[in-house]
Amino acid sequence: MSQVMSERQSERSPEEGGPLRIAYSPCPNDTFVFHAWAHGLVPGAPPLDVTFADIDVTNGMAERGELDVLKVSYAVLPWVLREYALLPCGGALGRGCGPLVLTREPGADLRGATVAVPSERSTAYLLFRLWAAEKVPGGVGRIVVMPFHRIMPAVRDGEVDAGLVIHEARFTYGNYGLHRLADMGEHWEAGTGLPIPLGAIIARRSLGARRLRTLAESARASVRMAWDDPQASRAHVLEHAQEMDPTVADRHIELYVNEFTADLGEDGYAAVRALLTRAAGEGLVPPLHPGALDFD
Repeated sequence: MSQVMSERQSERSPEEGGPLRIAYSPCPNDTFVFHAWAHGLVPGAPPLDVTFADIDVTNGMAERGELDVLKVSYAVLPWVLREYALLPCGGALGRGCGPLVLTREPGADLRGATVAVPSERSTAYLLFRLWAAEKVPGGVGRIVVMPFHRIMPAVRDGEVDAGLVIHEARFTYGNYGLHRLADMGEHWEAGTGLPIPLGAIIARRSLGARRLRTLAESARASVRMAWDDPQASRAHVLEHAQEMDPTVADRHIELYVNEFTADLGEDGYAAVRALLTRAAGEGLVPPLHPGALDFD
């Protein structure tokens, strides 16, 4: 659907009444959240021209200023918030849902190790860097970026010493004979008491404050419609779930689509500020400019 829409509808810009160009992942939480909106079921919502892409790709799109709306890692925000605004809904935060560090052997030592990560601009990697600064004296060795679906096989096959995994890998790493060395979310929550900020929805500021509010309302309505009728999106979710077991897809949605998806709220914004402030203090990201997280 998305590829056909993209080719057919890209001739008109949003300013000319054309669809908004949006990119998000084919993961169950995103397809569940955006199903109603993408299929024209949200009253008054602007039409969407959807592209599916992994988070490393959408992060790059945001840094290059491509597309109108994007699902990105919170870690990339310091580089893109002058051009894009953070929407207060539609993203992924939560508790007990953080990235994991996996190894072939339990209790492995990561000093000097080669670690596979899904993106060096991902929130997972930022949380890993903050964890490693405390827990790995002398630091890890080489970082290798690879698509998240390749990380567990690479650890299993000895291509890398450890892997930083996200999403449904929490439920499936045992199938690869791997061991959980550390949970980045547990480390974050123990130190801050805040939810784990993972994926954000951003929209181009040039669309204007009124249009941005409409986008936020559309995203929130799409989330609520998904909750009200979970079966409506099921075929769409499973179509894009990369042969994921339906039970795993359901657990994925249950974990990553929650109160913070409908509204960041005080705790959500506090988590984002804490993550980016700590990371800037470690020299991992640029400091946020004043008002960077303001919606309108």
